[in-house]
Amino acid sequence: MTLAGLRVGLAGPLPPPAGGMANQTAQLAELLRREGAVVTIVQTNAPCVPRFVGAIKGVRGLFRLVPYAVRLWRIAGQTDVLHIMANSGWSWHLVAAPAIWIAWLRGVPRVVNYRGGEAASFLARSSSLIRRSLRRADVLAVPSGFLHEVFGRFGMRSEIVPNIIDLERFHPADATARPRVPHFVVARNLEPIYDIPTALRAFALVREGAPDARMTVAGTGPDRDALERLCATLGVAGSVVFSGRLERDDMARLYRSATAVVNPSRVDNMPNSVLEAMASGVPVVSTNVGGVPFVLRDGITGLLVNAGDDAAMANALKRILDDEALVARIRGAALADVQQYAWPRVRERWTDVYARARSHERAEARPA
Repeated sequence: MTLAGLRVGLAGPLPPPAGGMANQTAQLAELLRREGAVVTIVQTNAPCVPRFVGAIKGVRGLFRLVPYAVRLWRIAGQTDVLHIMANSGWSWHLVAAPAIWIAWLRGVPRVVNYRGGEAASFLARSSSLIRRSLRRADVLAVPSGFLHEVFGRFGMRSEIVPNIIDLERFHPADATARPRVPHFVVARNLEPIYDIPTALRAFALVREGAPDARMTVAGTGPDRDALERLCATLGVAGSVVFSGRLERDDMARLYRSATAVVNPSRVDNMPNSVLEAMASGVPVVSTNVGGVPFVLRDGITGLLVNAGDDAAMANALKRILDDEALVARIRGAALADVQQYAWPRVRERWTDVYARARSHERAEARPA
C-alpha cells in the first residue's frame, strides 16, 4: 500500500497553543500530504464561543462536543481511515471515544493514536470504559515502549509508532561551537507537573561555580508569576529569561545555543523537547520518569536523575560543563538514536498501520 491518494481523516488538536500533540498533528498532516495523501483535519481544540466557555476546562469540552461530532460524522463518510489523536482524562471521553464510535457507525477503519503521559493512572480508574471503546478500534498506536508496556499491563495490545522529529529543522550547530557562557534551556510549560522550580534550584546551585551561567525557560502557563518570585528568592532573577512559547524555527535556534537542555518533569511520556534537543546535538539532563528512560539511555544518550532532586540535577549539569569527552559521547550517541524518529522510518510504520486497519475493516465486512 502507498499513501498517495489515501483519504485520511485526522482528528486532533492544532496550534495554537503549540503543545506536543498539536505540533505532532500539524506535522503529520503536512507530511502525509507531501506523500500524496488527502488529509482532512477535524480540529479538537477549535475556539469556543462564547469566550468565557474557553476558560472552563470541562464545560469547554462539552461545548465543543456537538459541532465536533457533527463534523466527524460528515468527514468520516469521506475518508478511507480515521486517525484519532487521543489523550487521558476528559480528552478521552469527549474527543477520542466519540470519534471511535462515530467512525465505527460509519464503517470507517479506526486508528487510535494514544499519547497521554498519565496513561497508567487513567487506565487504572477507567479501564473498563476505555476497553469498551478500544474494542471498536482497528489499531491502537502509541509513540513509546513505555505506553506499550502500560497498555499491556491492562491486557490491551498496541503498536509502537514513534513521534516525528523534523531533522531538517532540528539539527546540530557546528560541533566546535559550544556556547562561551553556559546556557541551559528548559522547554516545558509552566505547570506543576513539569516542576520548573527544581530546574531553577539546580541552576542556582550550578551558578555557585559558574556565576556567568544563564537559563532560558521557553513555555507558558499559570505558574509564571510564582516562578519569577522563586528566581528572585534564589538570586538568579537576572540570569533567567522566561521567553514564552516560541515558534518551531525559533525553538530550533534556541536549542543550538544551549549548553544543555533540562527536563525536570514529574510526569512524562515521550517529550518532543527531549527528542528535539537530541536532534540538535545538545546533551539532555532529565528526570527518569514515565517514558523518558525509553528515550534517553543514562550516561549514553543523556543523563537521568530522580524527579524533584535539584542537587542531583545540578551535579549532572556540572558534569556537562566539566567533561567535554562525555558531551561528545552523548552528542554522537543521541544523534544516532534520533534517526529512528525521522519521517522516512515513521512513514513506513504509519503506512503499515493504515493498511492493517483497512484490512481489518474489510475482514469484518466479509460474509461469514
